[in-house]
Amino acid sequence: MSAAQGRNTTYLELSQDDGGAHKFYEVTVDGTTVHVRYGRIGADGQRQTSSFPTVEKARAAAAKKVGEKVRKGYAPAVQGQRAARAVTRRQVTSAPSTARATAPVLWRFRTGDSAFGIHVDEEHCWVGNQRGDVYTLGHDGEVLSRFSLPDGVKCLVADDFWIYAGCDDGKVYDLSSKVPFAAYEIAEDVDIFWLDIHEGVLNVSDRNGGLTVIDHEDEFQWSRNSAGNSGWMVRADDRAVYHGHSQGVTAYAADGTGQLWHTTTTGNVLFGWQEEHAVYAGTGRRVVQRIDKSTGRIEAAFTCDAAVYSCATSPGGQYVFAGDSASSVYCFTSDGTRLWKLGTGGGSALSMQYHAEKLYLVSTDGSLACVDASEAAIAAAQSGTVPVAQDIKLAAALPTYVPPATPAAVATISAVPAPGSGVVVECVQENGRLRVHVLSDGYEPSWNVQFPRAIRQAGARYVVDALHGASGGFYRVRGEIRRLV
Repeated sequence: MSAAQGRNTTYLELSQDDGGAHKFYEVTVDGTTVHVRYGRIGADGQRQTSSFPTVEKARAAAAKKVGEKVRKGYAPAVQGQRAARAVTRRQVTSAPSTARATAPVLWRFRTGDSAFGIHVDEEHCWVGNQRGDVYTLGHDGEVLSRFSLPDGVKCLVADDFWIYAGCDDGKVYDLSSKVPFAAYEIAEDVDIFWLDIHEGVLNVSDRNGGLTVIDHEDEFQWSRNSAGNSGWMVRADDRAVYHGHSQGVTAYAADGTGQLWHTTTTGNVLFGWQEEHAVYAGTGRRVVQRIDKSTGRIEAAFTCDAAVYSCATSPGGQYVFAGDSASSVYCFTSDGTRLWKLGTGGGSALSMQYHAEKLYLVSTDGSLACVDASEAAIAAAQSGTVPVAQDIKLAAALPTYVPPATPAAVATISAVPAPGSGVVVECVQENGRLRVHVLSDGYEPSWNVQFPRAIRQAGARYVVDALHGASGGFYRVRGEIRRLV
């Protein structure tokens, strides 16, 4: 290769002292090929490669990419001089179970890394691990698809139809369609521990005991500092946000107007669950406590034999489940009576969810396990009769979905010449910000549409499968997004 066709790299960073962006962007021209690498400072990032017919066209494309970033505030930098975003990987220990019997595990899927994220709905099971993999499975354990995200998955949360993954890169990805998009980007000074989304409003709990609330347009609303640190619990409903930390659980009004109550729990809060009228706090002092949402009063306690890493309930709180640091799982009645304790057979449960007489666990060994929680199965397990757990394998050609790069995001969505069926929306510039409004009849034209920032372009029109109105006075997209051309 001649010198004129040599390799040339431009490295840029955008790091704001006010807790904003903390990102890098690198463009390398290698002959007729342009390599792009981008992401959070300190991480390896995501990569893209494009080929061009001539060296001149490759250089021109690279110069355009660099120019776009410089106009957005990026500047030349030396790689490695800035520190990476603060990320706390949850450090947990897991001892062998002291239970006399093992839970009746129907099937087990090993994700390949420690897993915290889980969500189970009527159609699918979702599991996310610290490698950034999110898998969807059927209730029978069949692996259906995989999302490959740029960083470790802290948690998976559902908000009505929409499924979100909170990741260590500070972004929250919408996984509700085949192409995952970053729906929210959390400030760089927030070391995320847990999050919840309710009616499109994101609630983030962090290492320092802070609580940050972000609206559907990814814009800051309010924040509070609770009395404790290590906020491993945040749950939200129409009335309040319930924040669990080292000093207990604090409830704040959903609009940020003030604190409603604070309850000191028996030990530091390590996990939280909610039902309509109560929140459940699993603590390091071996107990799950049910707290009345209206008053903050502790209504019941569910005592385990080791620190509680996770908890869940059956509908209405009829049964309460807990997973401890000694690889055991428990079931209690609503008044605190322990019904059973069984070994998980695969490490400590870091998160769990009950669905249709099955208890789904994600554990320290990176497995998603489906436990038969019916009375007959548990009685058989206590007598020593358990099924042989099916070891789920990945399909040879598993569909895998990856978030698009911001500069090329538009190219990842299909283009159509006419709307056909669906709802037409338009991206417009308003007071220096890109907003999306509905053009189709039958909708409120003044409402904003929650829409992926990566594909917003002023003046562009899109057709979406459906829009759903949220109580906050905005619309949410459901289904595929296509650009009108």
